[in-house]
Amino acid sequence: MPLYGGIDLHANNSVVVLLNDQDQVICQHRFPNHLPTILAPLSLHHGEVEGVVVESTSNWYWLVDGLMEAGYRGHLAHPAAMQPYNGLKYTEDHSDARWLAHWLRLGVFPEGYIYPKAERAVRDLFRKRAHLVRQHTANVLRVQNIMARNTGARFSVKRMHELTKQARQSMLAEEPQGLAVTRSLVVLDCLRHQINTLEQTVHTRLHHTPSYEQWLTVPGIGTILAQTIALETGDIRRFPTVGHSASSCRWVDSTKLSNGKRKGTGNVKNGNPY
Repeated sequence: MPLYGGIDLHANNSVVVLLNDQDQVICQHRFPNHLPTILAPLSLHHGEVEGVVVESTSNWYWLVDGLMEAGYRGHLAHPAAMQPYNGLKYTEDHSDARWLAHWLRLGVFPEGYIYPKAERAVRDLFRKRAHLVRQHTANVLRVQNIMARNTGARFSVKRMHELTKQARQSMLAEEPQGLAVTRSLVVLDCLRHQINTLEQTVHTRLHHTPSYEQWLTVPGIGTILAQTIALETGDIRRFPTVGHSASSCRWVDSTKLSNGKRKGTGNVKNGNPY
């Protein structure tokens, strides 16, 4: 008898449900987020399980990878595209897991893309670079604000680093102000070094990949942007149409119009923020 699994994943626990082809519950338990513990009840029906659906949350890597490595067909459910049954009067974690398994049985659930594990680490490393760049920019702006408030002049990052200790002391009469600028410059040096290290590592991994080389041929796309597009896009064939790719990049407006009047917006954050 074919069985269909649904897992409602949380930060520290998961609800696991198995349904048969009549939507009857065969297994339904809440487990801590420990892979062997979650796999144990599934292993009792290993040959019968057609697949297991996990809702795409921020912490799905370990679970979906573990299910697939254990021989199960793992699926990611697209949370923004899945709608709960409006007729339900009471819903909780167990009903959510059953709903995932029910959609898998019907074969109509909106499936999310499982980025290949081998390439995922490099992509996440480059996302860390973006995080460090934002921190670098924030520190630059803070230093520029201190200098502007106390000197009336705007300093570029290069000029701030070129200032000697004596020059900063002459511009900033108060010792705490000079200390704030000096410590910020130390942080900027550290961030810049870490950003360069991450860029070199990613460049080494992508240097000869076809998609990266193709993006570099586009006018206006340099090394960093080409790496970003290549890593975030992955296999372009996962998008059935150009529109799907554009929507994933958040290039498609989400607006609801009626009789020429705006009636609200949809999920404006639906897509890849990177």
